[in-house]
Amino acid sequence: MDMLDKIIAFKRSELEGKKKFLPVIKFEDSAFFKREMPSFHDALTKPGPSIIGEFKRKSPSNGMININAEIEQVARVYEETGIAAMSILTDRQFFGGADHDLQNVASFVKIPLLRKDFIVDEYQVVESKSIGASAILLIASVLSKKEVGALTELSLNLGMEVLFEIHDEKDLEKMSHKIKIIGVNNRNLKTFEVNMNHSIELFSSLPENCLKVAESGFQTYKEVTKLFTTGYNAFLIGGKFMRSKSPGETAAQFMKDLKKSLE
Repeated sequence: MDMLDKIIAFKRSELEGKKKFLPVIKFEDSAFFKREMPSFHDALTKPGPSIIGEFKRKSPSNGMININAEIEQVARVYEETGIAAMSILTDRQFFGGADHDLQNVASFVKIPLLRKDFIVDEYQVVESKSIGASAILLIASVLSKKEVGALTELSLNLGMEVLFEIHDEKDLEKMSHKIKIIGVNNRNLKTFEVNMNHSIELFSSLPENCLKVAESGFQTYKEVTKLFTTGYNAFLIGGKFMRSKSPGETAAQFMKDLKKSLE
């Protein structure tokens, strides 16, 4: 059993416990449930490359990344420095996240928030709405075409959008026609190896009518400009920012360098 299989097995087991402790109907009591959140899609359509700044404390591949980072402070700087949207890991077991991380940030930022987790059940979609997510991540390799369709439909009905993440061309067969944002992960979730050419290799296979997001492995603004020239609209960056002592300052300098390179 590889790491991705272990994560999904744990997630399904964890969900069974959560469902017994907190029935899905209770999510409707959240202040966010009837609130219209900022559009993730619209935030990524502005001129130039859009950066999705990620917050994560650890990962299976890198262990502890930045266990002391304060999410509120990072979120404020991300927003102030021009980051288009924020991705927040809510998985606790493998990434050190928590649902209340996203909930806290949603209470004060105006940029859209992506709930990045291993979503395999409609319960998690409703939960995402209740904690303030503008969009959810659906990973093609852990879902069937039927599951992608059902989870997408529910997400859209709740006023959220979907970032559909693929790792190879076959994953496109599972994509719902209602999905408008597609992401290519440069990190293989089974081996956790990173190949920065992966986004380029798959670009020509991506649907023309979708916003295109390149995910993972970015270290320099030059990598962003290269893929922006290729045709990608947005870039999800986490490790580059989070491994520094001051993720916000690192993100600010990155944005400054990126903007200068495009002048």
